Amino acid sequence: MKALQLVTTPRPFFDDQLAALERHGVECTTVTVPGDRGDRTPVDLLRFVRRVRRVADDSYDVVHANFGLTGPAALVQPVRPVVLTLWGTDVMGDHRAVKTLSRLSARRADAVVFPSRRLTDYLDCPHHLVRFGVDTELFRPMPRDAARATLGWDPDRLVVLFPYDPDRAVKNYPRAVDVVDRLAADADLRVVTGVPHERVSTYMNASDAVLITSRRESGPLVVKEAAACNVPVVSTDVGFVRDVLGPVDASAVRETDAGLAAALDCVLADRRRSDGRRSAPELRADELGARLSDLYESLAAERSA
Repeated sequence: MKALQLVTTPRPFFDDQLAALERHGVECTTVTVPGDRGDRTPVDLLRFVRRVRRVADDSYDVVHANFGLTGPAALVQPVRPVVLTLWGTDVMGDHRAVKTLSRLSARRADAVVFPSRRLTDYLDCPHHLVRFGVDTELFRPMPRDAARATLGWDPDRLVVLFPYDPDRAVKNYPRAVDVVDRLAADADLRVVTGVPHERVSTYMNASDAVLITSRRESGPLVVKEAAACNVPVVSTDVGFVRDVLGPVDASAVRETDAGLAAALDCVLADRRRSDGRRSAPELRADELGARLSDLYESLAAERSA
């Protein structure tokens, strides 16, 4: 199988997806939207469409549009079947044009992939539920003291990790501050952002818990990453968080600030680890690769017939 992958900006989970597909025998070529993220213009999108039309020849079995904004470019070629994976912000965000293009593309695509059931609240269409996975070799448990020694953190302090840029309003950092202020325990709230992805697992392992206070998510993948590290997670009920943490010990999903704080206090009381690596469902990216490669093959067979 050969797949042409279209993407706005590659992300670590997209790179994991490509690696998993390659392991399942799918040869992938990636075309990225030109320009800088956040500063792209309609001219950049037009250049992207033209490039896809040049590249998408008969050697490919399928064209996979990753993120709704890439959908129209995938659909300009009428020969290869089109898979559209919606990432969440393309249909849940505030950008009206992106949401409109995503919805129109979903109607025309041969198959639509949702990474979370939560997207059905925003877009009603036939779809395949295929959750993103994580690199469980990179995100694995390590001793907390060893991780803290690497980062130069105090081994005795209680640390709650906020794994996002505080300036991203949808992640709701002020609420995380309020929740930690409510704790009976004396804990530090630490932010990790802008570090290489391969170092995030060290920050997670160095923490006593990960706190997520997002207003909305389609995932988030940090829940699976923390679970793979056996680090407790306390989160609002967004995306697939409840599905992931439901069977996991020493983690919780809560709606109110008081509930989040109470759950965090329980986790911090004995500083125990979770059993996320054993109990959380569908952690590994390889499961994503297997399901996508099966989908590609079925669509290519249907188109050939």
